[in-house]
Amino acid sequence: MLVRALWHFNEKTNPIPQRIVHGTTIEIIRTIFPSVILLFIAIPSFALLYSMDGVLVDPTITIKAIGHQWYRTYEHSDYNSSNEQSLTFDSYTIPEDDPELGQSRLLEVDNRVVVPTKTHLRMIVTPADVPHSWAVPSSGVKCDVVPGRSNLTSISVQREGVYYGQCSEIRGTNHAFTPIIVEAVTLKDYADWVSNQLILQTN
Repeated sequence: MLVRALWHFNEKTNPIPQRIVHGTTIEIIRTIFPSVILLFIAIPSFALLYSMDGVLVDPTITIKAIGHQWYRTYEHSDYNSSNEQSLTFDSYTIPEDDPELGQSRLLEVDNRVVVPTKTHLRMIVTPADVPHSWAVPSSGVKCDVVPGRSNLTSISVQREGVYYGQCSEIRGTNHAFTPIIVEAVTLKDYADWVSNQLILQTN
């Protein structure tokens, strides 16, 4: 390419190089043709993008995550008690100087999100004050929200275990250290957990 450029743009060899190296027609074709290819790729991608954002499977459980500046509130509206109050609890970060043996620094909370395995869950994420994100990378979930809006995502955990995440929207002091812990248990253990939480909330 360098030798060709030196040859065609040499003043003695080719005094008028534009007649040799320039072609308006080919330049128009090589600009429009890739654009048409990208357009044909983009059209089916819109349907795929819509399908990824929508919950295609009828969810078994709905959990609402409300993001606050330094903590989160979780609502399980599927298990209303006698006074029609949802199963609600706050999840605060365990302070840096107060972890128990085996707990990870700035990744542990006092109330974990307990979910059953092999169950389709619907997560409704909404902020109470500033932009938030409900992100659990090991489960393949990341959902961003801004004040005044709610967002929807789905999750289905296949194996029991503890899955860690954090808010990926850094808005204010210590906001980046707002952890998320999803504890996946068997369906029986989940039912027992819900029963205990409802009893505690009623009392």
